[in-house]
Order: sequence, then structure tokens, then C-alpha cells
Amino acid sequence: MGALRDRLIELKKRVDESFLVFSIPSKEEKIKELEALVSEAYSRNDVDKASSLLIEQSRLKKEVERWNSIKNKVESLLLLATEVEELGEDGMINEVLKEIEKLEYTISQYEIERFFDSEVDRGNCFMNIHPGAGGTESCDWAAMLFRMYTRFFERKGFKYEVVDFLPGEEAGIKDVTLYVQGEFAFGYLKSETGIHRLVRISPFDASKRRHTSFCAVHVMPEIPASADISIDPSEIKVEVFRASGKGGQHVNKVESAVRITHIPTGIVVSIQNERSQIQNREIAMKILKSKLYELREKERLKKIEEISGEKKDISWGNQIRSYVLHPYNSVKDHRTNVETSDVQSVLDGEIDIFVNAYIKWSYLNRHRV
Repeated sequence: MGALRDRLIELKKRVDESFLVFSIPSKEEKIKELEALVSEAYSRNDVDKASSLLIEQSRLKKEVERWNSIKNKVESLLLLATEVEELGEDGMINEVLKEIEKLEYTISQYEIERFFDSEVDRGNCFMNIHPGAGGTESCDWAAMLFRMYTRFFERKGFKYEVVDFLPGEEAGIKDVTLYVQGEFAFGYLKSETGIHRLVRISPFDASKRRHTSFCAVHVMPEIPASADISIDPSEIKVEVFRASGKGGQHVNKVESAVRITHIPTGIVVSIQNERSQIQNREIAMKILKSKLYELREKERLKKIEEISGEKKDISWGNQIRSYVLHPYNSVKDHRTNVETSDVQSVLDGEIDIFVNAYIKWSYLNRHRV
């Protein structure tokens, strides 16, 4: 049997296994059931119920169609590989090989979803990037991470919105919070919570010395409607103030920025941008609920791996990942030991090898006997 056919037979086994792991046949039946329930809801003029059911139906259809499409591609390529290997045409063999490699990558990306087991993994999230000590150096590192992540979002098809932004005094970013939307956005991005360390020759140092910079990244899930997180108005302190970031005359003259303090826990959330005070308050409350949910999960899970990691001192020894640009090129994740010398690709948003390795590592740690 030819090498192409061998690889495709292995791929077919992986796809068949995924059909079982992701319960594709059961989901096909569920889609039919939902169609009947949607019709029933419309007949009762229960538009809200119908809309909710349609959202679930759409999600299931997307998943089922994805795996059926992959299965059909594997079967088609298997037939084609048999023909081209018998003919021995190098040009066609290379074309089929490229298609197999694309398919292997796609399947690997989808297989990761079997490791998502939290109710919040499928949903949206908030990401905060905050530089450590080091002034302009660390602020510039925050800007580099911001660029890396936004490119990763684009590659994954995630939508994002900057909900709070504070520029550095000379360059870079002093603090930024993003709202990231997409299927499994939190599931993928929770891997990034922790301290990120950069080693490089500083572009801000006239003597061209090597500098080490740190940034903290914190990812919090957007709380689903099903989560029981209530906030007593008497337990929060709301303050408004003039924003100090970008935004022109409106920001300078109007007290649109909002700071909310949750008195029992001491959690503080501040949001300031070009939006109205009402909008800033809504976003701040969403983030506060996310932080309270996260706190509750940490307490519940205790010694089991925490849902989005602990916030540690932004300094040496606590980093989850190191990015070294001098005297050699390397990016290494200190939790999974995954490493690459292709630093530029990583900084351009190609962080899948780290994200996927963490998802598997975290799942196995949570479920080890």
C-alpha cells in the first residue's frame, strides 16, 4: 500500500473516532428534534424560546456539517490517492500530499475541542494585558503581545473589541482590556493567563544592552446566563471620573469613566474609553461578574487546576512563557515545555502549538488519577 493511502487510512480512523467522541450521530438526531421544537414554539408565538432553540440548532448543525465535510474529504482523497499512486505521477502525488497535510492540520485543530469540559469554555471572554515594572520597555512588550493576540484572533475567526485602553507615557500600552467573541474563545485563550517574559536588545537603549521585560495576561470568561452570579447593589461602590486615555475633548470634559469596587472581596474594575458612562458601567459590571465567577470556581476547584489561573507578581520566576530574541531565538512554555525557535511567527500570532499543548496538558492534569 502507498504512503499516501497509509496516511489517509490513519486520518479516516481519527475521523471515525471523532464521530464517536463528539457524538455526531446523536447530534444529527438532536437537530431533527430541535426542528420540531422550533415549529412548536412558533405555533405558540413563543419567539424567545424559538430563537433560543434556533441558536442551539445552528451550533449543532455547524459541528455536524464540519465533521461530515472532513469525512467526505478524507474518503475522496483516499480514492484519488489510490489512482495517482498507481499512475505514479509525481505532480499529482505532490498535490494530494498538500491536501492531506491541510486536512491533518484541520483535524488536529478540531480534535482539541474534546478537551473542553467547562460550561464557560465555549463562550466569549475578556483579556487584560498589563505591563510589569520597567517603564517604556514593559509598555512596548504589552503592545507586542496585543499585536500577537489580535493576529491570533483573526486567524481563529474571533471578533474582538477594545473595551479599555491606556497608552504608555512614551510608547506602548500601559493597560488594555479586550472583549473577545467566538466559539470556544475562552477555552482557547485561558491558556494565556500568566506572566509573559521577553528578553531582547532594547530599541530604547542607546547602548544596545539586553533587557528583560514582563507582562501579565489575564483571561476571564464572559458569564453565561445560566450561571448564578448575583451582585447586591449595597455591596458595590461606583465611582465616576474623567478618562485619562485617548478620546479627545469628550473624554477630557465628561466624567465617562467608571470604577466599581466589590466591597466584600475588594475586587476593583475600572473602564474608561470614548463610550458613555452607562456603557462603561455595563462593561465594568460584566467584568466584575466574570471575576466573581472566577473566584467562586477557584474556591470550588481548590487543588484542581484553577479555571483561569492565579495572578502572580509580574516579575522573574513566575513566567508561564519566555520569548527570547537575544542572544538566541526561542519561545518556550514553562508548563508544557513546548518550544520553538521561530519567534517571529509566534509574535505574528501563530501560537497554536502553545495553546493546544496547554489545553491537553491542563485537561490531563485535571483528570489524572
